[in-house]
Amino acid sequence: MAVRWSAMFGAMLAALCVPSLRAHHSFAAEYDANKPVTLRGTVTSMVWSNPHAWIYVDVKGPDGKVINWAIETGNPNGLYRRGWRKTDLPAGAELTVEGYLAKDGTATVNAANITLPDGRRLFAGSSGTGAPSDLTATGR
Repeated sequence: MAVRWSAMFGAMLAALCVPSLRAHHSFAAEYDANKPVTLRGTVTSMVWSNPHAWIYVDVKGPDGKVINWAIETGNPNGLYRRGWRKTDLPAGAELTVEGYLAKDGTATVNAANITLPDGRRLFAGSSGTGAPSDLTATGR
């Protein structure tokens, strides 16, 4: 009986330790390091979800047309450790985003840094993805 319980416990422990099967993209797969961009706009929403949080920002283009950009950031836990708080970006807040354009031509950016309405400039990227900001964030 003890062997049976040990086997079941071992199987459950192994199942818990298996990494997630959901694929995770690299920076280079979706974003272009040769296309940096700076956007200034108004927050429409922020979604604190894993594996990445997303900020949605209305940006007025040179033609006057407003485009809602999707801004990919690091994971919520990483953002929190860097000083981010859920209250930092209420809808209507003005901010500046420095990041890299998506390769597919959509209005999507991988964020490197974001300047908040109070003037704080916070690192927003995911370290270890190969993004150019990784070198800046880690001091290399």
